[in-house]
Amino acid sequence: MVSLSFDNRDGYVWHNGDYVDWKDAGVHVLNHGLHYASCVFEGERAYNGKIFESEKHTERLFYSAKSLDMQIPFSQKEILEAKNTLLKKNSLSDAYVRPVVWRGSEMMAVSAQSTKINVAIAVWEWPSYFDPDQKMQGIKLDIAKWRRPSPECGPVHAKAAGLYMICTLSKHEAEAKGYSDALMLDYRGQIAEATGANIFFKMPDGKLHTPLADCFLDGITRRTVMKIAKDHGVDIVERKIMPEEMADAEECFLTGTAAEVTPVQSIGDYKFKPGDICFKLTRAYSELVNNH
Repeated sequence: MVSLSFDNRDGYVWHNGDYVDWKDAGVHVLNHGLHYASCVFEGERAYNGKIFESEKHTERLFYSAKSLDMQIPFSQKEILEAKNTLLKKNSLSDAYVRPVVWRGSEMMAVSAQSTKINVAIAVWEWPSYFDPDQKMQGIKLDIAKWRRPSPECGPVHAKAAGLYMICTLSKHEAEAKGYSDALMLDYRGQIAEATGANIFFKMPDGKLHTPLADCFLDGITRRTVMKIAKDHGVDIVERKIMPEEMADAEECFLTGTAAEVTPVQSIGDYKFKPGDICFKLTRAYSELVNNH
C-alpha cells in the first residue's frame, strides 16, 4: 500500500508567518536551497499534544541557520507558538514536526547575499520509524561506504540538508541489501552514527559507550537518553570507538527523535543481544516523552 504523497495531503502548513493550505505550500523550482543546499531543518515529535524538547529544537534550528549564514526573520518565541498552533489547526496529538529554513529564488548563483530567508513548519501523523514488530527484537545495520566528513569540510554540527545526502545513499544501499539502516564511520575510520540516529554500546565493563560527537550532531535524544541512563545508575563513556571494538559489545541501540530508542541485533558481521539496558531505556524514554 502506497502512503499518501507529502505534496497531496489535507491540513495546514505554517509558511513565512501564514497558515496556508497544505497543497498550496510550494516553492519555486529555482530556489537556492534546492540547488545549493542552503537549507536547515529540525525533526521533532509531539506526544499527547505537546512537542518534546520544543525549545531545544528551536534553539538548534537558529544555531544551524546561523552556521549557514542565514538569519531567521522570526523570533524563537514566534516559531514555538507557530508549532503549537499548527498542531491544533491540524487536529494532531501525536505527530512529527518539521520546521525548515531555506534561501529563496531571488538569486541563482553560489553567492546569495540578497536572497530572502524563508521559514516553514509542517506537522503530520507519524508511525514508528522502524517496523514495530522487528524493533524490539533489534534491527540489522549494514556498514556504509560513505563517511561523516571532517569539521573542516562543512558545518557538521548544524542540521543542514546538504549533510544528509550521504545518509540517503547509505540507507538506500542498506535497504537494498535487506538491512534497516547503516552505521556510518567518520573521516578517521571511527564509529560515528547511523544515517539519522546516534549509537550506543553496552561494553563488558557494564557502561554505555558512545562516540564523541565531534563531527556529527550531538542529538537532543542522545543527551536525553544519557541523562536517563545516569538516573538509572548506568555510567556513560563518550570516547573514540573503532569498528573492531564492536566484537566486545554486548548490547547496542540507536537514539533519535524518529528512532526514539531502538535496539540493534547486528551491524555487518557483529552480533548483539538486546538486553536489560536496551529494554530499560526504551521503556523509560517512552514514559518520559508521553508524560512530559
